[in-house]
Amino acid sequence: MRVLYGVVGEGLGHATRSRVVAERLLEQGHEVKMVASGQALPYLQQHLPDVEPIWGTSFVLEQGEVKRWKTFSSNVRGGATGWPSDWRKGVTIARAYRPDLMLSDFDAFAYLVARQFRKPVISIGNIDMVTRCAHDAEILRGVRPDYVTARTYVRAKIPRADHYVIASLFRPRVRLRRTTLTRPILRDEILNVHPEDGQHLLVYGRIGDDAIAALEWSEVPCLIYGARSELTEDVREGNLVYRPFSNEGFVEDLRRCRGVVASAGHSLMSEAVYLRKPMLALPLAGQFEQQMNARYLERMGYGTAAAAVDHESLGRFLEREDVHRRALAGYDQDRNVEALGTIERVIDEVLVARA
Repeated sequence: MRVLYGVVGEGLGHATRSRVVAERLLEQGHEVKMVASGQALPYLQQHLPDVEPIWGTSFVLEQGEVKRWKTFSSNVRGGATGWPSDWRKGVTIARAYRPDLMLSDFDAFAYLVARQFRKPVISIGNIDMVTRCAHDAEILRGVRPDYVTARTYVRAKIPRADHYVIASLFRPRVRLRRTTLTRPILRDEILNVHPEDGQHLLVYGRIGDDAIAALEWSEVPCLIYGARSELTEDVREGNLVYRPFSNEGFVEDLRRCRGVVASAGHSLMSEAVYLRKPMLALPLAGQFEQQMNARYLERMGYGTAAAAVDHESLGRFLEREDVHRRALAGYDQDRNVEALGTIERVIDEVLVARA
């Protein structure tokens, strides 16, 4: 079977998840051609044999907030030249490659090519939970405008796939047909480590002065990634250590930390939960998916949701560490067995139905 697999380039979570699925298909003897943009492109080119670049959308962030209008106008301007050339390229790729199946991790390119050539397409990811699951008033409280915006965008991007596989920590009620929930898809770097309970917090992302002051006030050792660009070595300031990014170093610090402080992206959240690490989840303002993730995480007891790191939110998180640890002790996931088995079953069902 020939598979054309499209991966959105915004954030690395889509790429790490898609790499795992692609490697399983390759192990089974299938052919897989990846198409990707943004951050996903160099990552997938590093790990997989056949990866083509395409144009992709991106978010405009200012001070940790998604700017809706600037995001829209930026993508419209880029798409005016990116989409036409990509469409011609996509037609050329599809005609030459002759795929039997399209997979998409929130990538509209593979989806549209599938529709054009009347090939089956399966969406694999976590963001489809926004539209294909029911969310109660507690999850939507105060963020309904962001929900409406996200629902419209997600629904328009991959509107009529043959099936939607949602790899997620959470289990809201599925409200639409052709939708299957399964466990998160984790990279081998996480599956192959043994977690230990250390003393430090792992902090990831750009943080402001108020957050730094709160971390200093806690007197807890903090290893901080992403707050300062172009670091080549550790910089220690009291109980804070700013570190240059290293995948191996990051995984090791995650393995040995007492908790995680980061934005509420689903991939890092899934890794923290799998390793039984409590998380202070900080959703980007205006980004409903992250707001949803943080609220479900707190509901399940695995972490604390907060708008920002300050004395109050950090103190509340540290006070609830033991509560989070007890909840995390009950989390059960057998590596990627459930997720990959679900994807294989759905592929077989879709191909049979199309035949």
